[in-house]
Amino acid sequence: MKLFVSVAICGFFSLAVFAADQTKAPSKYSAEFVKHWKTARELTLAVADAMPAENYDFKPNPEEMSFGEQIAHIAQANYSYCARMSNGKSPFAKPEKFDKETVMKLAGESFDYCSEIITPLSDDQLNELRGPEGRPQFTVRELTAGALMHMAHHRGQTEVYLRLKNIKPPTYKF
Repeated sequence: MKLFVSVAICGFFSLAVFAADQTKAPSKYSAEFVKHWKTARELTLAVADAMPAENYDFKPNPEEMSFGEQIAHIAQANYSYCARMSNGKSPFAKPEKFDKETVMKLAGESFDYCSEIITPLSDDQLNELRGPEGRPQFTVRELTAGALMHMAHHRGQTEVYLRLKNIKPPTYKF
């Protein structure tokens, strides 16, 4: 029996999550993924925190997103990938400003949102297809990989921004 739950949070948006299937245990993959996702959360927030607030508008060149926009983009994509995993609607709302406090809060909440979506998933749920008909569809498992790769790509870009400001990025820990 598959259950789907929509929970209102703070009256602003709803969090769409799979409820734990009462007949199926969460996948070992889900537990392993979330362990590494939490590590990715810690490192991403450490990178975001390493940049001084006055440099959140820094762009290496005019075509690039600012540092704050990069961190917000990570959050937006986290919400998008994970909402798609649950067949829900992303609760992401573009911030009015990309200052350090706003963007760090947004990023942390996006990682937490994904952990809530992924943690209870069974192998059957991980193998379900997502995406509109007539367009490429992906398994939920593939979407977890996509979320992780996208986040790591943009976090890597922000680490370059730190180095351009002569700031040593936090050390990655596996």
